[in-house]
Amino acid sequence: MNLKALHHFIHVVDAGGFAKASKVAFLTQPALSKSISLLEGELEMVLLERGKRGTQVKMTAAGEIVYRYAQSLLSGRKQMLRELDSLRNLDSGTLRLGLAPLGSAELFAPAIAKFRQMHPKVELQLLVRGGVEQTLALQKDEIELATGIIDFNDEFDGLRVREEPMVVVLPKTHPLSTKNELHLYDIKPQAQVMFEREYTLYEMVLDACEKAGVGPTEITRVSHADFGIALVAAGTGIMILPQIIAERYRVDAVVNVPLSTDDLVWELSLFWNKNKPLSFAAKAMASLINEHLFSEPLKVS
Repeated sequence: MNLKALHHFIHVVDAGGFAKASKVAFLTQPALSKSISLLEGELEMVLLERGKRGTQVKMTAAGEIVYRYAQSLLSGRKQMLRELDSLRNLDSGTLRLGLAPLGSAELFAPAIAKFRQMHPKVELQLLVRGGVEQTLALQKDEIELATGIIDFNDEFDGLRVREEPMVVVLPKTHPLSTKNELHLYDIKPQAQVMFEREYTLYEMVLDACEKAGVGPTEITRVSHADFGIALVAAGTGIMILPQIIAERYRVDAVVNVPLSTDDLVWELSLFWNKNKPLSFAAKAMASLINEHLFSEPLKVS
């Protein structure tokens, strides 16, 4: 059903006739009359009782029903357009952003703070989740953007945010603590402090160690980097971490020895489900993060 025809019908009823309505609708009387006739033909019902020229038109019983619903439809259309415009201008809406436990504070906090300043009316929901949970949350539409370690594929696309070298966190008394650089094969099988299984970094480190033939003999799992480093300082084992994380939580009793980039590199990304359109808020956040992190911003489609 043509909404313009409904609009014309309301004009005629409110004006009491075609002559006055044509001035309001900016149409000639014949064009206005044709629009109403087409609407009546579509509905197969007479909506207006037309008298002599100059007399006021009256609605039929069918016309009264159409008039009532036409007002509701057109009012709903106006409200819909207002709300869409509000979303487009980021004056409303919600952005659900999944944040990796590792690296998000260091890499994304400034961009998130700037987004909040620029778009205070957009509700931000920040959900801290491990890498495995992030992808599941995207697939379930629980979040719209995620951060973490991921290989882009047919399902996910995004921005490569930061490639960070890895370090081996060792007690200062450890025999390898004076080395300038280490390879995984330098580390004999020994106890390691590692993250819980839901962290993508856990699988990365474990796979790399096993390929190098230095799989840990004993694993102590933690959920927080600072506690893991504290355990290293206490002699529980060694820990392999991205340099940016290890430096942030460094304590006097440990040293961070660079790990060869041939063995392992940590790369954090901002990613999303490529088969689902991003909201205006999500596009704005992705562009802002891109602008914050890159000297030559990439296009976010």
